[in-house]
Amino acid sequence: MFYFGMGLSFATWASRIPDIKTALHLTEGDLGSILFALPMGQLVIMPFSGKMVTKFGSHRILVFSLIMYVLCLANLGLATTAFQLSVGLFLFGLFGNLANIAVNTQGVYTEVLFKKTIMSSFHGMWSFAGFTGALVGLGMLALNLSPLHHFLIVGGIVIIMVVFNFKFLVKAKEKIKHKTSEKKKLFVKPDSALIWLGVIGFCSMASEGVMFDWSGVYFKDIVKAPGPLVILGYTSFMIMMAGGRFLGDGLINKFGRERVMQISGVMISAGLFTAVFLPYIIPCTIAFMAVGLGVATIVPTVYSMAGKNPTVPPGEALTIVSSVSFLGFLMGPPVIGHIAQNFGLQFSFAFIGIFGVLIAFMVSKIRTTT
Repeated sequence: MFYFGMGLSFATWASRIPDIKTALHLTEGDLGSILFALPMGQLVIMPFSGKMVTKFGSHRILVFSLIMYVLCLANLGLATTAFQLSVGLFLFGLFGNLANIAVNTQGVYTEVLFKKTIMSSFHGMWSFAGFTGALVGLGMLALNLSPLHHFLIVGGIVIIMVVFNFKFLVKAKEKIKHKTSEKKKLFVKPDSALIWLGVIGFCSMASEGVMFDWSGVYFKDIVKAPGPLVILGYTSFMIMMAGGRFLGDGLINKFGRERVMQISGVMISAGLFTAVFLPYIIPCTIAFMAVGLGVATIVPTVYSMAGKNPTVPPGEALTIVSSVSFLGFLMGPPVIGHIAQNFGLQFSFAFIGIFGVLIAFMVSKIRTTT
């Protein structure tokens, strides 16, 4: 439920980006610059998130940060100037990163209680929440509700979920038992396999982030989708990403993780290039579905492979890979805004489309280094 609450909050913001862009009279370049505020908030808190979770316990930090996260979401609906929106996104990113570290720590603790891997399902719940958020956004648009009222309703729902579920969190603190080894390995060069995994994750999450932040704008400005159908691309993307994550373990067991990752990379590129060359409602909807299915299994697989690295402890390996990967999710959307300002939104989507081909190529590199 906490993964779901986080995904629902982020999807709620993403579903109303086109409306906020229009209301504040922002160009693609303006929006791209403003979107930089979110990763800035993430980066500012990043050095402290792990320490706070270790000191106070992930269960306490998760409750606090998620409540602050939804309050910041509501605050975004109050923005009437670009500066106010930037400040709101900075705080949204800050508490979002804190909640992300805490919820994944809880995920690790919970997984220990089971005899099988369940982390992929947690990420599937986040994606399912994104799909739910898109549907809710569609309904809010149909009802002509403002972003502020939309954000307040969703924020209230998430806070109710926190109130009824916080007692089920695993009440544990991080055991500080690797302090000396961490000091010794602080400046050691990361394992090359982890670097390749991080870059693959970066490419996948950059594609995912662009779909979150720009799919609605693409359907509105390029596809010229009427009214509520502006969210159709985002919705189709989220459906396939959520479904792909719940089915991912079965596909990997049947075809192998390398083959699935290579096919996924090709699907990302094929989907984005289709959207560029066939900018119409039906082709673009199918194309965005392909992108959603493509990105579905890559990040969970990358995290799984990193955690099984034979030379680096799982926690350190995941920190290296997730840090590099998440930069793609944070930096991709604002960079796309500036590329779109200078060369057009279709060109920027084609640029991201290259990342899928790179993923398919780099999988062969991990195969030889792991």
